[in-house]
Amino acid sequence: MRISSLQVYGYRSIKSIDLKLDALNVIAGANGTGKSNLYRALYILWAAASGQLAPALAQEGGMTSVLWAGRRSKLDDAVFRIQVKMDDLTYKLECGCAPASARGFMSYPGWFSNDPDIKKEEVTTDFRARKIHLLKRKRGVISARNMDGRPIEYPLTGSDCESVLSCLREPHLFPDLSVLRREILGWRFYHHFRTDLGSPLRREQIPTFTPVLSHDGYDLASALASIMAAEGEVNLKKHLNNAFPGAVLKIDMEPRTVAFTLQMPGLKRPFNARELSDGTLQYLCLLAALLTERPPNLLVLNEPETSMHPDLYAPLAELLVEASKRCQIVITTHAEALAARIEKMTGKRTIQLEKTDGATSVVGAGLFDFYEDDEED
Repeated sequence: MRISSLQVYGYRSIKSIDLKLDALNVIAGANGTGKSNLYRALYILWAAASGQLAPALAQEGGMTSVLWAGRRSKLDDAVFRIQVKMDDLTYKLECGCAPASARGFMSYPGWFSNDPDIKKEEVTTDFRARKIHLLKRKRGVISARNMDGRPIEYPLTGSDCESVLSCLREPHLFPDLSVLRREILGWRFYHHFRTDLGSPLRREQIPTFTPVLSHDGYDLASALASIMAAEGEVNLKKHLNNAFPGAVLKIDMEPRTVAFTLQMPGLKRPFNARELSDGTLQYLCLLAALLTERPPNLLVLNEPETSMHPDLYAPLAELLVEASKRCQIVITTHAEALAARIEKMTGKRTIQLEKTDGATSVVGAGLFDFYEDDEED
């Protein structure tokens, strides 16, 4: 399933925003315009489905830190809402702070007070111009349509800060919810590859077949070796040559260690990972992530051009465009040259962000009303 729209309300710098998404989506803007907040909004949905919602929000300072930081009228709810539409399914998650009466436990009042309180959670589908609820959670009451299509009371086994999707114990009884959870858990995120001298990327590794690069790239050598082993060497060589003409990537595989070297034209010896520049190492990580033999449903990259020289923007754009034929991609960037290159290749306009009265907005679109629709089935 591909995401056709993303709506975010009340999250950090985002008061309200509505994005229409395509196969390859470039979100650009100056520092502080909210690019990373859109990246995080998608990640929050993944965290909810995987049972990591509270820890994911805790990394940002908890609920008091993630709610809209601007002025709020009396009509504005102190909640954030994130909604995605995927094919014929729409998933919406709404979180706020827990009321004082519900914070902590009876013996320990006030504990865990910065955890999210899920106010609403919905999964809907459109059928004959009507919105049908497959899941409806509101004020602690949860109903879901079972395998027979009948809405029944759902016995939530988790807490108020846990998504229904993460608490599916008998997924065969709720097939639509199970499919949605599997789709969301298939999303892949790459936020930051460490390239400092102490980075795991620069060390020898224990070799394992690695069709999917880890989120921090620590298994880069195994991931590159796995692409070669899975008959992806030709494509890997093509994109490597686009970025570094004449360079040759070699895998040094031993029974207990694996490493890689890069032989540059004109040099007498190859360079190992400890000797490569930050930008070169960053590009190799992107090669491993984007040329994976197991492409995800959605791949989200936060500022992939970090540490790279602008000369690498053209081959990176080509790499991204080719990868978007196999999976949906969302990238955030402040490199206008990279965004312009992709726009020229795809004919799709860059999603350009700006601040409007302190709120993140799309250039030329302004804010939108994320209203509540309580229409019954």
